Amino acid sequence: MSTFTTIIAAVLVFCFMVLVHEFGHFIVAKACRVYVEDFSIGMGPRLLHWQGKETEYCLRLLPLGGWCKMRGEDEDSEDERAFCRRPVWQRICIVAAGPIMNFLSAFLIYVVIYMILGIAVPSNLVGEVSPDSPAALAGMEAGDRLLSINGQEIQNWADIDPAMDLEEAGSIEVWVQRDGEELQFLLTPEYDAASSRWLMGIYSSLEESSLQKEGFFQSISLGLKQSISMLKLLASSIVGMIGGTVPVDISGPVGIVTVIGQAANDSLRSVLSLLAFLSLNLGFMNLIPLPALDGSRIIFLAIEGIRGKAINREIEGIVHFVGLILLMGLMLLITYQDIVRLVTG
Repeated sequence: MSTFTTIIAAVLVFCFMVLVHEFGHFIVAKACRVYVEDFSIGMGPRLLHWQGKETEYCLRLLPLGGWCKMRGEDEDSEDERAFCRRPVWQRICIVAAGPIMNFLSAFLIYVVIYMILGIAVPSNLVGEVSPDSPAALAGMEAGDRLLSINGQEIQNWADIDPAMDLEEAGSIEVWVQRDGEELQFLLTPEYDAASSRWLMGIYSSLEESSLQKEGFFQSISLGLKQSISMLKLLASSIVGMIGGTVPVDISGPVGIVTVIGQAANDSLRSVLSLLAFLSLNLGFMNLIPLPALDGSRIIFLAIEGIRGKAINREIEGIVHFVGLILLMGLMLLITYQDIVRLVTG
């Protein structure tokens, strides 16, 4: 894939994530009758802008951020529609809506993948047979194409477990195709307590896969499970990096662009899967209570709700400003490391 196409794909991915996030703030702010002054996607000079009834909508040069600027967000205001004049619970909803929209968009992307594009399911081709496994002892070999197990047709790898849902140990009948000939094998699978499955000792071929599309309700269920699974993975990774049990591996814009280019070179499904993961990542990271992030603002609002009065806005503003400077410095450092890795290969 050309560098130009990679850049376009990366810009679209970044803009989508930011648009979804800021739209979450925007739509809930409007629902709470908060005056939104500026809704911008990107940073730096304006490329396009349009003045609405009260909000200026802007598309800016650098697709690396954005904002939904509300009146009275970082300063006091006597305007009844100012952010600071809204009840604490409404302000928490407005701030939390950005990450929540990222989670929702990722979930919907996964649903689209499962229902419309389908997921790659390994075919019925055996790629590897473990030595001394039941399959190896019976005579099965890599390259065999599974036809049936206990009379149940095997079209792809997902059909194997249901066909081997045994109540107790016993032999099974496996039919395969090898060099145009159909062969029968009788073998006794081994029970794996860790996965609660009966195993023959065979592995799928990475070179072959088929697409499997799911129904509407099944796609919703799978999309939800996938979103939760990815959030758990993100949480465990962050905890592991903080605890030192997982190597610190953080990519900035340059590193992400490289990954997007690789996904775009693969398939639309890969791009959408990456987009969903990055959107979950953005939402999750924004909920971490670090200064300048949504999580920190929610903490300040929660403290205000408990105390019954707001924390000094100048102090809060300084905390968020210092946090923003530190985050920008960290981003520059990560970007430098990304460039070094890219140049040195």
